[in-house]
Amino acid sequence: MSAQPARGYLGISEVLAQLRGEFADISVSKIRFLETEGLISPERSPSGYRRFCAADVDRLRYILAAQRDQYLPLRVIKERLTRLDPVDPPATDQRGSHSRADPGPGASPGGELGPAPGGEPGQGTALLSRRELVAAAGLTEALLTELETFGLVRRVGRQYGLDALQVARAAAALTTYGVEARHLRAVRAAAEREAAMVESLVAPILAQRSRGARELAARTAAEVVEEVLRLHAALVGSALAEAGLASAPASAPVAGHDQDGDRPQPHGLVPGVAGASA
Repeated sequence: MSAQPARGYLGISEVLAQLRGEFADISVSKIRFLETEGLISPERSPSGYRRFCAADVDRLRYILAAQRDQYLPLRVIKERLTRLDPVDPPATDQRGSHSRADPGPGASPGGELGPAPGGEPGQGTALLSRRELVAAAGLTEALLTELETFGLVRRVGRQYGLDALQVARAAAALTTYGVEARHLRAVRAAAEREAAMVESLVAPILAQRSRGARELAARTAAEVVEEVLRLHAALVGSALAEAGLASAPASAPVAGHDQDGDRPQPHGLVPGVAGASA
Protein backbone atom coordinates (compact mmCIF):
# COMPACT_ATOMS: atom_id res chain seq x y z
CA MET A 1 0.00 0.00 0.00
CA SER A 2 1.27 3.46 -0.86
CA ALA A 3 2.38 5.62 2.03
CA GLN A 4 -0.02 8.21 3.33
CA PRO A 5 1.07 11.86 3.10
CA ALA A 6 2.41 13.52 6.22
CA ARG A 7 -0.96 15.11 6.98
CA GLY A 8 -2.46 11.63 7.50
CA TYR A 9 -5.27 11.71 4.96
CA LEU A 10 -5.93 11.75 1.23
CA GLY A 11 -8.31 13.79 -0.88
CA ILE A 12 -10.53 11.98 -3.34
CA SER A 13 -8.27 12.82 -6.29
CA GLU A 14 -5.29 11.31 -4.47
CA VAL A 15 -7.29 8.16 -3.73
CA LEU A 16 -8.01 7.87 -7.44
CA ALA A 17 -4.31 8.24 -8.20
CA GLN A 18 -3.48 5.44 -5.73
CA LEU A 19 -6.10 2.97 -6.95
CA ARG A 20 -6.28 3.61 -10.67
CA GLY A 21 -3.27 1.41 -11.37
CA GLU A 22 -5.12 -1.59 -9.88
CA PHE A 23 -8.67 -0.66 -10.88
CA ALA A 24 -8.89 1.09 -14.22
CA ASP A 25 -12.62 1.79 -13.91
CA ILE A 26 -12.39 3.62 -10.58
CA SER A 27 -13.92 7.11 -10.72
CA VAL A 28 -15.12 9.90 -8.48
CA SER A 29 -18.71 8.96 -9.20
CA LYS A 30 -18.08 5.34 -8.23
CA ILE A 31 -16.50 6.32 -4.91
CA ARG A 32 -19.42 8.61 -4.16
CA PHE A 33 -21.87 5.85 -5.07
CA LEU A 34 -20.17 3.42 -2.69
CA GLU A 35 -20.45 6.01 0.06
CA THR A 36 -24.13 6.59 -0.72
CA GLU A 37 -24.70 2.84 -0.48
CA GLY A 38 -23.04 2.78 2.94
CA LEU A 39 -20.00 0.67 2.02
CA ILE A 40 -17.48 3.37 2.89
CA SER A 41 -17.67 6.27 5.31
CA PRO A 42 -14.66 8.58 5.00
CA GLU A 43 -14.14 11.42 7.43
CA ARG A 44 -15.25 14.89 6.39
CA SER A 45 -13.58 18.25 6.72
CA PRO A 46 -15.48 21.05 8.51
CA SER A 47 -16.76 22.03 5.05
CA GLY A 48 -18.03 18.52 4.44
CA TYR A 49 -15.41 17.27 1.99
CA ARG A 50 -14.10 13.71 2.08
CA ARG A 51 -10.91 12.78 3.94
CA PHE A 52 -9.62 9.24 3.33
CA CYS A 53 -7.30 7.54 5.82
CA ALA A 54 -5.29 4.40 5.13
CA ALA A 55 -8.13 2.18 6.40
CA ASP A 56 -10.58 3.87 4.01
CA VAL A 57 -8.29 3.20 1.04
CA ASP A 58 -7.84 -0.45 2.10
CA ARG A 59 -11.61 -0.79 2.43
CA LEU A 60 -12.09 0.62 -1.06
CA ARG A 61 -9.47 -1.76 -2.42
CA TYR A 62 -11.28 -4.70 -0.80
CA ILE A 63 -14.64 -3.65 -2.28
CA LEU A 64 -13.28 -3.11 -5.77
CA ALA A 65 -11.36 -6.39 -5.75
CA ALA A 66 -14.45 -8.30 -4.56
CA GLN A 67 -16.46 -6.81 -7.40
CA ARG A 68 -13.82 -7.45 -10.05
CA ASP A 69 -12.43 -10.81 -8.98
CA GLN A 70 -15.38 -12.50 -7.29
CA TYR A 71 -18.25 -10.75 -9.09
CA LEU A 72 -19.95 -10.18 -5.76
CA PRO A 73 -22.95 -7.85 -5.59
CA LEU A 74 -22.66 -4.84 -3.33
CA ARG A 75 -25.22 -6.30 -0.93
CA VAL A 76 -22.99 -9.30 -0.24
CA ILE A 77 -19.87 -7.16 0.05
CA LYS A 78 -21.62 -4.89 2.51
CA GLU A 79 -22.68 -7.86 4.64
CA ARG A 80 -19.10 -9.13 4.72
CA LEU A 81 -17.78 -5.71 5.68
CA THR A 82 -20.36 -5.43 8.44
CA ARG A 83 -19.13 -8.68 9.93
CA LEU A 84 -15.54 -7.45 9.75
CA ASP A 85 -16.19 -4.02 11.27
CA PRO A 86 -15.21 -3.63 14.93
CA VAL A 87 -17.88 -2.28 17.24
CA ASP A 88 -15.98 0.54 18.92
CA PRO A 89 -12.33 0.57 17.82
CA PRO A 90 -10.17 2.66 20.18
CA ALA A 91 -8.27 4.30 17.34
CA THR A 92 -6.60 7.69 17.40
CA ASP A 93 -5.22 9.83 14.61
CA GLN A 94 -1.56 10.73 14.15
CA ARG A 95 -1.85 13.70 16.48
CA GLY A 96 -3.22 11.53 19.29
CA SER A 97 -6.71 13.05 19.12
CA HIS A 98 -9.79 10.90 19.33
CA SER A 99 -11.03 9.16 16.18
CA ARG A 100 -14.56 8.86 14.80
CA ALA A 101 -15.23 5.90 17.07
CA ASP A 102 -14.10 7.81 20.17
CA PRO A 103 -14.67 11.52 19.59
CA GLY A 104 -13.69 12.48 23.10
CA PRO A 105 -15.26 14.77 25.67
CA GLY A 106 -17.49 17.48 24.24
CA ALA A 107 -17.36 16.14 20.69
CA SER A 108 -20.29 15.12 18.58
CA PRO A 109 -20.83 11.50 17.40
CA GLY A 110 -19.51 12.56 13.99
CA GLY A 111 -16.12 13.41 15.42
CA GLU A 112 -16.42 17.21 15.17
CA LEU A 113 -17.30 19.69 17.88
CA GLY A 114 -20.96 20.58 17.76
CA PRO A 115 -22.43 24.07 17.98
CA ALA A 116 -21.57 26.17 20.97
CA PRO A 117 -24.39 26.58 23.48
CA GLY A 118 -26.83 29.06 22.04
CA GLY A 119 -24.92 29.16 18.77
CA GLU A 120 -26.59 29.53 15.40
CA PRO A 121 -26.46 26.29 13.36
CA GLY A 122 -23.99 26.74 10.53
CA GLN A 123 -22.15 29.60 12.23
CA GLY A 124 -18.80 28.23 13.37
CA THR A 125 -20.36 24.76 13.46
CA ALA A 126 -18.61 21.79 11.88
CA LEU A 127 -21.54 19.39 11.87
CA LEU A 128 -25.28 19.62 12.43
CA SER A 129 -27.72 17.14 13.88
CA ARG A 130 -30.77 16.20 11.84
CA ARG A 131 -32.97 18.44 13.95
CA GLU A 132 -30.59 21.37 13.55
CA LEU A 133 -30.43 20.88 9.79
CA VAL A 134 -34.23 20.78 9.47
CA ALA A 135 -34.56 23.97 11.52
CA ALA A 136 -31.70 25.86 9.84
CA ALA A 137 -32.74 24.93 6.29
CA GLY A 138 -36.44 25.54 6.83
CA LEU A 139 -37.59 22.21 5.46
CA THR A 140 -39.57 19.23 6.70
CA GLU A 141 -38.34 15.85 7.86
CA ALA A 142 -40.11 14.31 4.87
CA LEU A 143 -38.32 16.55 2.38
CA LEU A 144 -34.95 15.87 4.01
CA THR A 145 -35.60 12.14 3.72
CA GLU A 146 -36.39 12.58 0.01
CA LEU A 147 -33.24 14.62 -0.54
CA GLU A 148 -31.19 11.86 1.10
CA THR A 149 -32.96 9.18 -0.93
CA PHE A 150 -32.01 10.90 -4.19
CA GLY A 151 -28.41 11.51 -3.07
CA LEU A 152 -28.70 15.30 -2.83
CA VAL A 153 -27.97 15.54 0.90
CA ARG A 154 -25.40 13.23 2.48
CA ARG A 155 -24.64 12.59 6.09
CA VAL A 156 -21.32 12.68 7.86
CA GLY A 157 -21.85 9.69 10.13
CA ARG A 158 -25.08 10.65 11.86
CA GLN A 159 -24.68 14.36 11.23
CA TYR A 160 -24.56 16.81 8.35
CA GLY A 161 -21.90 19.15 6.99
CA LEU A 162 -22.38 22.75 5.92
CA ASP A 163 -22.62 21.71 2.27
CA ALA A 164 -25.69 19.66 3.23
CA LEU A 165 -27.17 22.78 4.82
CA GLN A 166 -26.64 24.80 1.64
CA VAL A 167 -28.20 22.10 -0.53
CA ALA A 168 -31.13 21.68 1.86
CA ARG A 169 -31.82 25.42 1.93
CA ALA A 170 -31.79 25.67 -1.85
CA ALA A 171 -34.04 22.62 -2.21
CA ALA A 172 -36.47 24.00 0.35
CA ALA A 173 -36.65 27.28 -1.57
CA LEU A 174 -37.29 25.44 -4.84
CA THR A 175 -40.22 23.53 -3.37
CA THR A 176 -42.13 26.82 -3.22
CA TYR A 177 -42.06 26.72 -7.03
CA GLY A 178 -43.31 23.15 -7.18
CA VAL A 179 -39.88 21.55 -7.63
CA GLU A 180 -39.67 18.11 -6.00
CA ALA A 181 -36.56 16.30 -4.80
CA ARG A 182 -36.76 13.82 -7.66
CA HIS A 183 -36.57 16.68 -10.15
CA LEU A 184 -33.18 17.66 -8.75
CA ARG A 185 -31.45 14.41 -9.66
CA ALA A 186 -30.49 15.90 -13.01
CA VAL A 187 -28.88 18.87 -11.23
CA ARG A 188 -26.92 16.51 -8.97
CA ALA A 189 -25.78 14.39 -11.94
CA ALA A 190 -24.64 17.49 -13.84
CA ALA A 191 -22.77 18.79 -10.78
CA GLU A 192 -20.98 15.47 -10.32
CA ARG A 193 -19.96 15.36 -13.98
CA GLU A 194 -18.61 18.90 -13.74
CA ALA A 195 -16.77 18.06 -10.52
CA ALA A 196 -15.25 14.95 -12.09
CA MET A 197 -14.06 17.03 -15.04
CA VAL A 198 -12.36 19.57 -12.77
CA GLU A 199 -10.80 16.83 -10.62
CA SER A 200 -9.41 15.10 -13.68
CA LEU A 201 -7.88 18.38 -14.84
CA VAL A 202 -6.04 19.00 -11.57
CA ALA A 203 -5.10 15.36 -10.93
CA PRO A 204 -1.76 15.69 -12.81
CA ILE A 205 -0.86 18.63 -10.58
CA LEU A 206 -1.63 16.67 -7.42
CA ALA A 207 0.39 13.73 -8.73
CA GLN A 208 3.54 15.86 -8.72
CA ARG A 209 3.74 15.57 -4.91
CA SER A 210 5.87 18.69 -4.85
CA ARG A 211 5.69 21.49 -2.33
CA GLY A 212 2.88 23.83 -3.30
CA ALA A 213 1.22 21.27 -5.60
CA ARG A 214 -1.97 21.23 -3.58
CA GLU A 215 -2.17 25.01 -3.48
CA LEU A 216 -1.64 25.18 -7.24
CA ALA A 217 -4.28 22.49 -7.80
CA ALA A 218 -6.72 24.38 -5.58
CA ARG A 219 -6.16 27.65 -7.43
CA THR A 220 -6.50 25.93 -10.78
CA ALA A 221 -9.70 24.21 -9.69
CA ALA A 222 -11.12 27.53 -8.50
CA GLU A 223 -10.39 29.19 -11.82
CA VAL A 224 -11.85 26.32 -13.85
CA VAL A 225 -14.98 26.12 -11.70
CA GLU A 226 -15.53 29.86 -11.96
CA GLU A 227 -15.53 29.54 -15.75
CA VAL A 228 -17.73 26.43 -15.63
CA LEU A 229 -20.27 28.32 -13.50
CA ARG A 230 -20.20 31.23 -15.91
CA LEU A 231 -20.69 28.90 -18.88
CA HIS A 232 -23.47 27.01 -17.09
CA ALA A 233 -25.35 30.23 -16.29
CA ALA A 234 -24.92 31.48 -19.85
CA LEU A 235 -26.20 28.23 -21.37
CA VAL A 236 -29.24 28.10 -19.10
CA GLY A 237 -29.99 31.76 -19.79
CA SER A 238 -29.61 31.22 -23.52
CA ALA A 239 -31.98 28.25 -23.48
CA LEU A 240 -34.57 30.25 -21.55
CA ALA A 241 -34.16 33.19 -23.90
CA GLU A 242 -34.86 30.93 -26.87
CA ALA A 243 -38.05 29.86 -25.11
CA GLY A 244 -38.99 33.50 -24.67
CA LEU A 245 -38.74 33.27 -20.88
CA ALA A 246 -35.61 35.22 -19.98
CA SER A 247 -32.51 36.90 -21.27
CA ALA A 248 -29.11 35.37 -20.57
CA PRO A 249 -28.23 36.08 -16.90
CA ALA A 250 -24.94 37.29 -15.53
CA SER A 251 -22.50 34.74 -14.20
CA ALA A 252 -23.74 32.79 -11.22
CA PRO A 253 -22.37 33.99 -7.87
CA VAL A 254 -19.68 31.86 -6.37
CA ALA A 255 -18.83 31.45 -2.74
CA GLY A 256 -16.69 29.36 -0.68
CA HIS A 257 -15.00 25.98 -1.10
CA ASP A 258 -12.26 24.35 -3.11
CA GLN A 259 -12.80 21.41 -5.40
CA ASP A 260 -10.88 18.89 -3.34
CA GLY A 261 -12.31 20.32 -0.16
CA ASP A 262 -9.10 21.08 1.73
CA ARG A 263 -9.43 24.84 2.11
CA PRO A 264 -11.54 27.78 0.96
CA GLN A 265 -10.65 28.90 -2.52
CA PRO A 266 -9.44 32.42 -3.17
CA HIS A 267 -11.98 32.75 -5.97
CA GLY A 268 -14.76 31.01 -4.03
CA LEU A 269 -16.75 28.05 -5.31
CA VAL A 270 -20.27 26.77 -5.06
CA PRO A 271 -20.00 23.36 -3.29
CA GLY A 272 -22.99 21.89 -5.06
CA VAL A 273 -21.38 22.48 -8.46
CA ALA A 274 -17.74 22.08 -7.61
CA GLY A 275 -18.12 18.75 -6.11
CA ALA A 276 -19.59 17.71 -3.83
CA SER A 277 -21.83 16.81 -1.70
CA ALA A 278 -24.84 17.77 -3.73
